[in-house]
Amino acid sequence: MFRISATHGRWTSAHGSQRHYVHQATPQGTAPDFRSFLNTLRADGDLVDIYQEVDPHLEVGAIARRVSERNAQVPLFHQVKGARDGLWRMTSNLQSLCQSPTERLGRIARGIGLPPSASWREINTKLLQAKRSCPSVASSPVLSTGPCKENKIFGDQINMMQLPAPLLHQGDGGRYVQTYGMHILQSPDGSWINWSIARAMINDRNKLVGLCIPPQHNWQIKEMWRKQGHAEVPWALALGVPPAAIIAAGLPIPDGVSELDYVNAITGSPMGLVRCETNDLLVPASCEIVFEGTLSNTETALEGPFGEYFGHGFEGESRQMPIYHVNAITHRGNAILPISVPGVITDESHTLAALMVPEILDICLEHGLPISDAFAPLETNATWVFLQVNSERLRSMGTNAQQLCRSIGQTVFQDKRAWLASRLFLVGDDIDIYDFQQTMWAVACRSRPGQDDYGFDDVPGLPLVPSMRGSPRPCRGGKTVTNCLLESEFTAGGRDWHKVDFQHAYPKDVQERVLSRWGAMGLK
Repeated sequence: MFRISATHGRWTSAHGSQRHYVHQATPQGTAPDFRSFLNTLRADGDLVDIYQEVDPHLEVGAIARRVSERNAQVPLFHQVKGARDGLWRMTSNLQSLCQSPTERLGRIARGIGLPPSASWREINTKLLQAKRSCPSVASSPVLSTGPCKENKIFGDQINMMQLPAPLLHQGDGGRYVQTYGMHILQSPDGSWINWSIARAMINDRNKLVGLCIPPQHNWQIKEMWRKQGHAEVPWALALGVPPAAIIAAGLPIPDGVSELDYVNAITGSPMGLVRCETNDLLVPASCEIVFEGTLSNTETALEGPFGEYFGHGFEGESRQMPIYHVNAITHRGNAILPISVPGVITDESHTLAALMVPEILDICLEHGLPISDAFAPLETNATWVFLQVNSERLRSMGTNAQQLCRSIGQTVFQDKRAWLASRLFLVGDDIDIYDFQQTMWAVACRSRPGQDDYGFDDVPGLPLVPSMRGSPRPCRGGKTVTNCLLESEFTAGGRDWHKVDFQHAYPKDVQERVLSRWGAMGLK
């Protein structure tokens, strides 16, 4: 495939294949654009530049998968077999976990302007604060041009079959060029601009086919255009966007809310945008690659199978999904394609899913439920959410376990923002919900299997969960609320028991004496 320069008429050569851009690391407290983010990870010692040639046919996917399973550094592949004319280098694992126990969430934290040592609680708090400050943030400027406009390809010059698009798992039904970019769609009246992550694979030289199912926002907007009689929906796909943007695109933000406002609130400054070449959609000016064109309301093709983030691959699992027509490609020189290679925990699919928690907590707060905090452990594929119950408020309500569980389940599971959650566990405020050992102790000791589990079959379900396969209604149900509160926690007298551990089963003076002599006794 050839590359046309920004003058639209002169063939140009690619940038040197081993060049990478060196900028200063992003100052702490600011959220970077894509290349600055990579340079920050490099400065942190959390990125490896790989100059050996790698094959996009399974080899890149295998490396990224092992990185996920070892929590190794971010790989940046500078020599991808088949790359030419600036398309493309590759990178992966941009929001997965780090090996360092003190900076385990460093990539997520860096992406939203927090120090790499930030905790889940600090990350969740910042996201909630950003959501609540959205209306006060200035709108983004529309620039005349930007880095993503350095190179432009149109019409018959587009041949995606020649791109080094990766086959990520050996059971995948095609080459998935879109696993970690964001689709950009706009409602017909222009009031809602949606950024979202949904996989898409190459179908033909100028076509993609991708997952588009209810109640995803891309499906909702597509339906709006269909109901108005439009066969095609203006569409863009931005790859290599600022990390705050891809994080926001993966979050279950409420219907009708534009992710751009959220991103500006996270970063504290408006993001520069540029207009597409073939439609009026706006994309981040600094992004690496833009595919643009239309999403069809009439054409479909088989999509899948694909090895999803629940770690199961099913042979022959393909379905008819909408076609994306690619009418133009614009990109930076020596562009970088970000990819995600989902599978068994832990990768960025799971960390982004866990970031739904602030929205679930907000649902509870909006409806006056007695919940003070929420967390989704990665060990559960981020589908189990632990809700910490405020004991004082619970005692004042005069309710019981069944009423509380039914109320919380109906409220949370009916909201699209909780789509990725399959189980809610109600635990007391004596449990540190960020400590997996404590939450499992609460489940094991304070809930009776079956009797304390309340099922919800008439709520939106997640068909990607393997256990939903074969269900007559794969998009409905499969949700449970489990009560892990003992009976006395609902009564006016409160708990009639105490924890039997070092902190609670011994007087303070005994604790202090033990701690002061710990090292002298030779204990570690």
